[in-house]
Amino acid sequence: MISMSPVHPGAGVRYLSRGVMVGDGHRRAGTSLRDAQDEAGVPPGVWKGRGLAALGLKAGDVVSERQAELLLGEGRHPDADRIERELLAQGKTPEQARRATVLGRPIEHNASPETEKAKERTPWLGMDLVFRAPSTAHIAWALTDDETRLVLESCQDIARDRTLAWLEKSVAQIRWKAGGKERARVKDGLIVAVFRHYESRAADSKPLLHDHAVVSIRARRPHDGKWGNLSADTMLANIVAADTLYTLLFMEEVTARLGWAWEPREVTPGRRPVMEIAGIDRRLIGWQSTRRQQIEDALSVITAQYEERQGHEPGERAGYALACQAADQTRPPKRTELWSLTELRRRWQESAIRAFGACTVYRLAERARAAATAVWARVRPVVDVALAAVDVVAVVYVMRGAFARHHLLAEARRHLAYVLRGRPHQPGLDERIVQTVIDDYTRPVGRGRRMTADLSALYPRDTDDQAVLRPLTRRRTAPLYERARLAADALAARVHAMCRAERLGSRPHPYAVAVPAASRSRPRPFRTGGKDSRVLEPETGVDTVERTRQILEAAAVQVAATLQDSRRAREAAHGPRPQPAPATTLQPHTQQPGTQPAPGRTTGGVT
Repeated sequence: MISMSPVHPGAGVRYLSRGVMVGDGHRRAGTSLRDAQDEAGVPPGVWKGRGLAALGLKAGDVVSERQAELLLGEGRHPDADRIERELLAQGKTPEQARRATVLGRPIEHNASPETEKAKERTPWLGMDLVFRAPSTAHIAWALTDDETRLVLESCQDIARDRTLAWLEKSVAQIRWKAGGKERARVKDGLIVAVFRHYESRAADSKPLLHDHAVVSIRARRPHDGKWGNLSADTMLANIVAADTLYTLLFMEEVTARLGWAWEPREVTPGRRPVMEIAGIDRRLIGWQSTRRQQIEDALSVITAQYEERQGHEPGERAGYALACQAADQTRPPKRTELWSLTELRRRWQESAIRAFGACTVYRLAERARAAATAVWARVRPVVDVALAAVDVVAVVYVMRGAFARHHLLAEARRHLAYVLRGRPHQPGLDERIVQTVIDDYTRPVGRGRRMTADLSALYPRDTDDQAVLRPLTRRRTAPLYERARLAADALAARVHAMCRAERLGSRPHPYAVAVPAASRSRPRPFRTGGKDSRVLEPETGVDTVERTRQILEAAAVQVAATLQDSRRAREAAHGPRPQPAPATTLQPHTQQPGTQPAPGRTTGGVT
């Protein structure tokens, strides 16, 4: 997942230099940044983004503490000290030399009486995007061998960089004039400082492979090349779409490089499931997610107080705010003792072995591969654009009522992650699904860019069923996402019937996008209704994988013994079977008049 928080001058940049840049550890006073990073066992931060060229930097360059302080703390050029010295040597005044290093409007303007709005007195100078992989990926990264660890780190790098590239190309906008009413794509790209961390903030130090990508708010306008500020609200509105893209890309990289598969896991009843690596013992998730459990315990208390005060359950936005409040309340102090990654991995493995046994830890990768075989035996990763479109529009409509394009894009990527289970998707397939939804199943709402589901398009021939989605939005007895799944399944059944009618009529169906797989079975949909509404699909757990392996081995031994006994009995009764003589002459196969070849067999052969 991806979370986003602002970076303000002063306290914000101090938090970066004392925490984020040194792996959330404890940095002693007077310790240089490089020494603190070496003690914490984390690599130095590196620069990313196409906007570096305008500053004379290159992707992969190490982020120094002074560069971060100038750019992310003062909004100035990362090499402002050198530029000032050169300008002073040319005869410029100190004020002129300083102003030449400022990118855009100086932050001193925000503290002046000319600033009307209070929120502009504390400007953003950066956006801290935290990229966290699914829980089972952290477990596999911490407990497997070094080769698998490096592969998972490479998957994290690729998924993070591709997500940042999408934000850079398709989302990032620069604003100018009063109130930011003028907006356009950035001229060059984003300027990002990336810092890698290995552990969570929990007191007992649990594995948590994650990256802090601090995006500078400064960017250049496309028409004149002047420096200005990014539109923070545009980035924030698309952060969920970026989160689903990052998860989808990470899943694809892990499947392509390690051959593992993914399956959904319901964390909170009635909420959206999360995708996890199949075959990894679910008990390890609880061992790894002690910090999550602390947040969930505090969140239940805060949510109950909210419901008592407001008289209803919190919505999506209020739920996110309550989760942030619970995280702040349960934030533990930083550790004073620093350990290297090698020491951390040794401690994690010893802790997991003590809790669950050596077999659970040492056979983790083997069971993940066996579980992947079971997943591909029952799931066929085929994307039907028509089915995906109605699934996306039904879920988003029930969840939100009125929605924007980025809501559809996030749900389309969730759909691809569930259907493909890590298989690669065609480039632009998510955009194609969204465009199908917008063109065929939505209508505009209000004066803005909002839209809602067009029920007449979803039910063109049966007007009595057009209101089937409306009661689902008002059923307070069921969680919101369960209502959304009920609506999506109802529409999917109708589309399935239409597709069957098209196939019976021998008409081509141009909307199916197939992905190579080893199975022909169809993917299982979410189950709904009754007591089974929270069961997503048969879980491929450790016991299931081990039992399947033992059954297959026993069956293979039994079949081999049966064949051997049968061969010996036949030889004892009739003698050894004569071997056929090698063919010496090739003749065309002749068919008797009036006979037909057997179905499914060829009419030619070797005699």
